[in-house]
Amino acid sequence: MDPGRQVFTVDLLERYAAKGRGIITCMAAGNDVILLGTSKGWIIRHDFGVGDSYEIDLSVGRPGEQSIHRVFVDPGGSHCIAVVVGSGGSDTFYTHAKWTKPRVLSKLKGLVVNAVAWNRQQITEASTKEVVLGTDNGQLHEIAVDEKDKKEKYIKFLFEFTELPEAFMDLQMETASMINGTRYYVMAVTPTRLYSFTGIGSLEAVFASYLERAVHFMELPGEIPNSELYFYIKQRRAVHFAWLSGAGIYHGGLNFGAQHSSPNGDENFVENKALLDYSKLSEGAEAVKPSSMAVSEFHFLLLIGNTVKVVNRICEQIIEELQFDQTSESVSRGIIGLCSDATAGLFYAYDQNSVFQVSVNDEGRDMWKVYLDMKEYAAALANCRDPLQRDQVYLLQAEAAFASKDYLRAASFFAKINYILSFEEITLKFITISEQDALRTFLLRKVDNLAKDDKCQITMISTWASELYLDKINRLLLEDDTAVDNRNSEYQSIIKEFRAFLSDCKDVLDEATTMRLLESYGRVEELVYFASLKEQYEIVVHYYIQQGEAKKALEVLQRPAVPIDLQYKFAPDLIMLDAYETVESWMATKNLNPRKLIPAMMRYSSEPHAKNETHEVIKYLEYCVHRLHNEDPGVHNLLLSLYAKKEDDSALLRFLQCKFGKGQENGPESFHDPKYALRLCLKEKRMRACVHIFSMMSMHEEAVALALQVDLELAMAEAEKVEDDQDLRKKLWLMVAKHVIKQEKGAKRENIRKAIAFLKETDGLLKIEDILPFFPDFALIDDFKEAICSSLEDYNKQIEELKQEMNDATHGADNIRNDISALAQRYAVIDRDEECGVCRRKILTVSREYQMARGYTSIGPMAPFYVFPCGHAFHAQCLIAQVTRCTNETQAEYILDLQKQLTLLGGEARKDSNGSLIEDSITSMTPADKLRSQLDDAIASECPYCGDLMIREISLPFVLPEEARQVTSWEIKPHNLGNQRTLSLPL
Repeated sequence: MDPGRQVFTVDLLERYAAKGRGIITCMAAGNDVILLGTSKGWIIRHDFGVGDSYEIDLSVGRPGEQSIHRVFVDPGGSHCIAVVVGSGGSDTFYTHAKWTKPRVLSKLKGLVVNAVAWNRQQITEASTKEVVLGTDNGQLHEIAVDEKDKKEKYIKFLFEFTELPEAFMDLQMETASMINGTRYYVMAVTPTRLYSFTGIGSLEAVFASYLERAVHFMELPGEIPNSELYFYIKQRRAVHFAWLSGAGIYHGGLNFGAQHSSPNGDENFVENKALLDYSKLSEGAEAVKPSSMAVSEFHFLLLIGNTVKVVNRICEQIIEELQFDQTSESVSRGIIGLCSDATAGLFYAYDQNSVFQVSVNDEGRDMWKVYLDMKEYAAALANCRDPLQRDQVYLLQAEAAFASKDYLRAASFFAKINYILSFEEITLKFITISEQDALRTFLLRKVDNLAKDDKCQITMISTWASELYLDKINRLLLEDDTAVDNRNSEYQSIIKEFRAFLSDCKDVLDEATTMRLLESYGRVEELVYFASLKEQYEIVVHYYIQQGEAKKALEVLQRPAVPIDLQYKFAPDLIMLDAYETVESWMATKNLNPRKLIPAMMRYSSEPHAKNETHEVIKYLEYCVHRLHNEDPGVHNLLLSLYAKKEDDSALLRFLQCKFGKGQENGPESFHDPKYALRLCLKEKRMRACVHIFSMMSMHEEAVALALQVDLELAMAEAEKVEDDQDLRKKLWLMVAKHVIKQEKGAKRENIRKAIAFLKETDGLLKIEDILPFFPDFALIDDFKEAICSSLEDYNKQIEELKQEMNDATHGADNIRNDISALAQRYAVIDRDEECGVCRRKILTVSREYQMARGYTSIGPMAPFYVFPCGHAFHAQCLIAQVTRCTNETQAEYILDLQKQLTLLGGEARKDSNGSLIEDSITSMTPADKLRSQLDDAIASECPYCGDLMIREISLPFVLPEEARQVTSWEIKPHNLGNQRTLSLPL
């Protein structure tokens, strides 16, 4: 214990506390309330919480001298029970803090109550709930009082000793709520025994059960007149007890949740029982029994004479002795007793005049040392207040384990030390004795205990631990060569442990240093494992390829975090290692660019393969072309080259016939290079493919020429493909015909018949005269008689058709000529009142402004005018103005220019008497007539009110842009009404 600080201190609370009502005989405390009983029958109540006190006289109406035998108060300080003993017998009173007059409990008259057990869990200020009273004749009674009733609810008899009647000296009670009711625990003491009662139900039922079963008790030798029982209360629950008995202080822990069965069948809730012998308190002298006791969390306060000795409950050592400042008249009798206030955490001592307060000052501050001295390390750690204290506990544990050569356990404790021993000192301890396993354990535990902010230290320690692991692995291999194959060996166990360590510390280990370390020890598998943890997938894949495990390498490459470039880098090795798995992996991988895999595929394709073996590269390229719709020319060219090398050219022809770009705007139909394809197919002698490529390149003559070397039907099909160019088509068919005629080797007449039959297949494109030059000069004409006659008949039909067409043309020309003559004689009748469609003036009325129209010759007194078949009539000038206004700007300028030219020429138009044009030959027309004809075509080709000109005006706005200013002039603008003046007009 720290000698500089007192755990318990004594202060005088009140010197003359009895206030002249006699001397103090007993005392009780609860919740800062003190009750004193005096020798004259008075109860003096001090409430330090509210600073109030008052006195109650219990001797009123009783003959002779009366003295308070015992006084009891509940933990809340509201309920009080007092026992008065006098010449007239004994009486028990109950009073409440709010009452001014006590209530005598008549059913207990004549009984001396020595002990009271309060129901701490259920008691309230308004009700006592169940209270157990113990008497000096060995009886137990139950009482309950409600403050509002001003009297007791009931008083019940519970229990009585029959075999060995002894007085009950003290009682304690605890309750616990269970699923099937309330469990009661009652502990009672007599001068020689400690009894335990427990059960579920009511108190009455619990004690009634002991009529049929034995009572559980503990008997100790020796007697003590003032046997006392204390419960230490923590958070409203009793945690340990102490009994002041004749043999010593019997104490232990309380566990009211325990259901352990005692030997006699009774439930026992006492744990860790011990007996403090009084001989330990006298230091070699004769043992003296305490006269009173109080219990704190870790100590016993024992009143021996006028001194209170404070004894540590754990180590049973006296730590302090408390002295009291008594008055001269009180010294002779000394300190009467001790009592405790569990609610306030205070203790009191009293003599016949004074009350002393004993205060506790952090009594648990040195308990860690007490437990440590007793080597109870767990309890010591639980009571440590700071890291330095914990370090001392760990150090003692570590040194004890080190001394017993339990080095691994010592390493675990050393790792928890942070202040009192340096890292270097600890590691040297293990290095000195060559305990590598213990050193590794220490380093691992140290890393676990370091804060995350100590990154540098964590990295260094983890690296050291890695090297110790590797050293351990190598030593195990040297000791036992078969350890690799034995799954249950220490070697396999340490490998698993090391890998778990790498996984846990992958974020703190330096990547380059750790990899160099693993490589230097030759631990390739662990190197690959760590590289995988650090996402160094290139190392992992390279290792699997070296081991021939392509499937594992591909699984690594398919992880989402692996860069796609590694697929391309390892593709050549993987496809040579396992082509099927590699291609399957490629097809399962998204966003893979087949162009970058071409080197790998070409390497695979360069190797020989069995005829029946599936070509994996072709399978992948077909997947890219048909499923992924790849348009890369390199991919298409590679697939084409692989098809070309196959013996069967059907796949090549199908590929060439596929139009992969069909449906794309302005795109090619195929994506391979036709020139490269042609060279390749010629090299590989794939003639049918060459024919198709020639045709695709529009080189039809070359296609037919090559097809004639392969198959006549193929050549005819190629010739038939040309449709838009008849000359070329005929030329191609002539090439086929020449080949057919030259290749026939049968009889002459038979060859001619085959040639004639071939002409029919051309659908009339070739005639007999086209193929005659291909026959030999000595061929007889009789052989061609039928064909020549058929050809002459065709020509005769064509001549007759041409004659008929000429006759139809001549007849049509005559009709046109007659129509022209009739057109020159056409006229129209105009009413005298007919108006101009524009100016609304009469057409046949002379008007001054129209007499000299520009470009026109006056016809008598009338102005020039136009009449349309629809009936509309217009002055020439009005028509020109209307058309130029409604037509576009270019046409309007053209019309005005023609009118201007007519004016300048000043020529006279030849008109007959009624104003119509005189028919003449076109070659005899003057320039003025030509201009006038052009002007007529420009303005009078259709009626401006019935033709397209009027239809186009539908889309024009009512108000043209150039009329915008005129429109704005008509707007009604608002004026400021405030500035307007009102003019009054006289009526």
